[in-house]
Amino acid sequence: MLRVEDQIRKLAALTGVVLMATAEALAQDNQTRPARRIVVSIADRKLAVMEADRVVKIFQTAVGAPNSPSPTGVFKIATSIEDPTWYTKGKVVPPGKSNPLGTRWLGLTLKGYGIHGTSTPASIGHNASHGCIRMRNHDVEELFKMVAVGDPVELYGERNPELDRIFGGLLVAENAASAVAMQ
Repeated sequence: MLRVEDQIRKLAALTGVVLMATAEALAQDNQTRPARRIVVSIADRKLAVMEADRVVKIFQTAVGAPNSPSPTGVFKIATSIEDPTWYTKGKVVPPGKSNPLGTRWLGLTLKGYGIHGTSTPASIGHNASHGCIRMRNHDVEELFKMVAVGDPVELYGERNPELDRIFGGLLVAENAASAVAMQ
């Protein structure tokens, strides 16, 4: 019969082998996943997932309200949290229907800002957040599976040629429709 110490050594060796195999599998998986980036047009209130120059998917979002605008610049996904807890001014809101972060949080390298779900889906398509990029929960859950920590996130406040190519004439068409509706 093996002594307890020998059993522990064998278990430790087996655990080490399993951990190394898992690490290798994860490293290979990360190498096979195409490089992705997120491009957000604050003006369009849209988010695009890109692979090289190809649009993978476009999502509708809510962006910062006029008194709490979304930041612009290039950041990275710093954290990726399922069913986040919201902490604010001495208040803690656990995961659930009343959590303003919804079901997912993709925190940016700009502290306090991220891409997240919402408990108020009617805000999508509007300038309504405190600066974060807000998505419908089912959309942010899909996005969550498409991107990873370290992926770049580009937030643009104004249109440029790349955004025109990615999002097409959306902003122009929406503005024209609004102008016609106001007449």
